[in-house]
Amino acid sequence: MGLLLRSILLLSLSTFTAGIDFQLRSKPSEQSFLKRSNIAEKAGNIIKRSLPAWLAASPNHKIKRRSIELGDNCKALQGYDTKLADNTHPFTFNDLSGSVSLAWVGDGTGVILALTTFQVPFFMVRLGQSKLYRSENYGKSFEDVTSLINNTFIRSEFGIAIGNSGKVILTGDVSGSYGSRIFVSDDFGKSFTPRDLTFIPLTQITYSPDNSNVLLALSNSNELWLSEDFGSNWKKIHDMVCLVKWGRKNSIFFTANHNGSCSDRGMLKLKRSTDYGKNIKTVAGKIYSFGQGGRFLFASVMTGKGMLRMIHVSVDQGETWNMAQLPPVGHEQFYSILSANDEMVFMHVDEPGDTGFGTIYVSDDRGTVYSKSLERHLYTTTGGDTDFTNVTSLRGVFLTSVLAEDNSVQSVVSFDQGGEWVPLRKPANTKCDATAKDPDKCSLHIHAAYSTAKNLNVPMPPLSEPNAVGLILAHGSVGDSMSVMKPDVYVSDDGGYTWIKALLGPHHYAILDSGGLLVAVEHSPNQPINTIKFSTDEGQCWGVYNFTKDPIYFTGLASEPGARSMNVSVWGYRDAILSQYWISTTIDFRELLTRDCVDNDYVQWLAHSDDISDPNDGCMLGYKEKFLRLRKDSVCWNGRDYLVNTQPSLCPCTLDDFLCDFGYYRQENSSECVEQPDLKGKLLEFCLQGKEEQLQTSGYRKIPGDKCEGGKSPERKEIDLSKRCVSDLVSPELLIDSHSSKSVAIVITVIVIMLLSVAAGVVFVKKYVCGGRFLVHRYSVLQQHVEDNAVDGIDDPLETDHTQNGKIEFHDDSDEDLLE
Repeated sequence: MGLLLRSILLLSLSTFTAGIDFQLRSKPSEQSFLKRSNIAEKAGNIIKRSLPAWLAASPNHKIKRRSIELGDNCKALQGYDTKLADNTHPFTFNDLSGSVSLAWVGDGTGVILALTTFQVPFFMVRLGQSKLYRSENYGKSFEDVTSLINNTFIRSEFGIAIGNSGKVILTGDVSGSYGSRIFVSDDFGKSFTPRDLTFIPLTQITYSPDNSNVLLALSNSNELWLSEDFGSNWKKIHDMVCLVKWGRKNSIFFTANHNGSCSDRGMLKLKRSTDYGKNIKTVAGKIYSFGQGGRFLFASVMTGKGMLRMIHVSVDQGETWNMAQLPPVGHEQFYSILSANDEMVFMHVDEPGDTGFGTIYVSDDRGTVYSKSLERHLYTTTGGDTDFTNVTSLRGVFLTSVLAEDNSVQSVVSFDQGGEWVPLRKPANTKCDATAKDPDKCSLHIHAAYSTAKNLNVPMPPLSEPNAVGLILAHGSVGDSMSVMKPDVYVSDDGGYTWIKALLGPHHYAILDSGGLLVAVEHSPNQPINTIKFSTDEGQCWGVYNFTKDPIYFTGLASEPGARSMNVSVWGYRDAILSQYWISTTIDFRELLTRDCVDNDYVQWLAHSDDISDPNDGCMLGYKEKFLRLRKDSVCWNGRDYLVNTQPSLCPCTLDDFLCDFGYYRQENSSECVEQPDLKGKLLEFCLQGKEEQLQTSGYRKIPGDKCEGGKSPERKEIDLSKRCVSDLVSPELLIDSHSSKSVAIVITVIVIMLLSVAAGVVFVKKYVCGGRFLVHRYSVLQQHVEDNAVDGIDDPLETDHTQNGKIEFHDDSDEDLLE
């Protein structure tokens, strides 16, 4: 039994968000990248812009590492073994469970719930058991509280649903029942109350973002249920619902099909309720899928022209829609929202065919007009993996990978929210690997979701935290392209401008104390371990602590979300004669840092710059930001109340504050935006809110969210041509579904809207198709190329924040629009 379990037990546990799972996994199969080297053919021909003199930064501008002289500094942490030994707390879970789900309940409460699950398939049923444990001291000890849930088997695929104010929901599996049972707690898991349901949930029950007493559930028969009293009473609000999401201000959006099939893509209706289901309004039709990001509501809509579909965007909760000025996609392509906030959208448009790449477009502040940002963006169609990562520790920074002409994978970074992409600088303390043509000229390549999908030895994606300014931890290799060789851990302390090799070989890592402490454990799936590494100077020096005399098979690190805690738990298991059992060892590093940080421990740091005295240096997206950051040689405690201290100041506008406008692009080795060849000399017109507008531009538009003022701003106008046009294809039947009787006025409204839809369709075909002026044709020279678990047979979610630096789960088919 022990040998069998050991052969299948591999848990990849990172730094977790609100609720996370440890899962038993099979050993990855041995696959690798092709070793290619051609630095002359950088993917997408990405270069650093050379600016005109009047727009250029200081000629002496160079980014240097915010480092210290090593010297004897690495000896500063000697003598820590006794302190850490007194604050090391092992705990053994004496059961045969194959998986463990963890959830932190509340912020800074120290409460953790651990759900262990053991399942064995037996013919057509599942046999198993689950146990619930609770800790009030950040995992230093646990109490078995399984009796609080009446020893009920909890469905581990739903995990532990955590809400605000200490609310918890566990979904039970009641065999032989036509309903289900949940257990709810509003006191941080101290007690649970059973609630019997008349339906069986298909997905995890979700909380309203504005009121955690209000719950939504989608049943396995596609019924939508809602509770306003934390699960005590439920009401069905709609049938045949395919996908549901909470919107802003208690609004609910869902797709439905009255014909009874969620697989009838392109025929779904998007509906909205703002009063918890009492009234339901259809806001769009012909829906393929939908999603949300920032203040934007997105829908992938069938055009009625073959299998083509287009993205539509609404900024008023579906009241009005506009077609996004993006290339349409066919049945073998997809859209993906890589990132979205209230100001702009990163949209990936798949290239026709199974190329594995596409083009990234960035939007204006309306989410409607898009500019090309990055070509040959790696995004596989078979597994749906992309390395696109939002670096949350510094404003405007994104990492991703491109597929070069020779099919090698190469990393690029943008520091200005997609305005420009460049290779990552080679770390000073490294040598180019075998992929490099020139041993002195190469760049850093970051491993993320694609490497994980290819079963490379990469246990974690890149990691950053908003309160750990400038810090990034990532696995990578140094060469002309991404390497199949064992990766090392690299650390940047300035948001990705410069890097150092911090650790040899792959590791699991976590950020604690707002960046004041880094911890790491070597990834060794086949060998037991007993040490943890830690750094108090952002990865320059590392201490090594032996936390146990009896090594464990390591499965992952667990620390409280938010990177403010000083506690980290090392999870793993040990072999017994006939079984294995879980071990959690929690190490409290608080006593290592013997004093609280004071003013003298912090130094002023100007982001995107190395010269704080240069008035022209450090401007990014229209303003500078000065931060107070911990000195690298200060060994002290930031504390849970630590706040990022920033001093912003506006900058005059330069070319760096502008993207190429619609219909323009930057040629290789040029900073100038020039017209696309197929649009040269033609009027640029687009349809917005039903009105045709003409764009008069010199080729540039301001980056959404850019705050610059004054300076030299390129001319740009949008002129209302006083002509009507079709700005959307959603053709919604604007009906109000309520429990009241249908009135004659509603029937008349339906007839009028149907007539208007027919008329609009005639205008569209005549003017935009026959007339050859449909905007998507203007992209003919461009290469054309979605946080929740998708359920087979229904709308797939659309991806927004691309995880907080985590692995993204995608559908296997290439024709799924991932717009969540």
